[in-house]
Amino acid sequence: MSIRDIVAVALFAAFIAILGFLPAIPVPVIPVPITAQLLGIILSGAVLGAKKGFAACLLFLVLVAAGLPLLSGGRGGIGVFFAPTSGYLISFPFTAAFIGYFFHVFRKQLTPAKQILIMMAGVFCIDHLFGVVWLTMMSGLDFSKAFLGDLIFVPGDMVKIILAYLIATRLRKALPDLMGANK
Repeated sequence: MSIRDIVAVALFAAFIAILGFLPAIPVPVIPVPITAQLLGIILSGAVLGAKKGFAACLLFLVLVAAGLPLLSGGRGGIGVFFAPTSGYLISFPFTAAFIGYFFHVFRKQLTPAKQILIMMAGVFCIDHLFGVVWLTMMSGLDFSKAFLGDLIFVPGDMVKIILAYLIATRLRKALPDLMGANK
């Protein structure tokens, strides 16, 4: 990785951390709050690509594990990775990598609809799946109840996806070399 890549990774990890300062919204159905940090995860993959997006999210998680209170609500430390909500956190680098990979695969025919569909697939097939499976394993909640409870996140995550699409489109136009040949 070049110095420029390292700086981009660090900036996106910082952006994800900044989004953690926005207050979480508790959800009555399952013990997982609504947060803004998924927006940074989606953008990491869409703008940086698979490898750098993965690295930015992983750096963020390492900082959280080291005890920095970067998660929404000022949480941090290794304990957050052993809670019922940890599946959502653990999915962050994989969600960004998935989005970045498919943005690269379809880079020559990347229409607005394909971009949004790739972001949706990353969020709903990676982040939500990791989250629901982990939630059922850690809390003993029935999979169908966890899945139904998880549906409460869909409208807000669609807003984050649309915002990520709009921001990523502008960033890629303003900084076309940022994503580069990253797969």
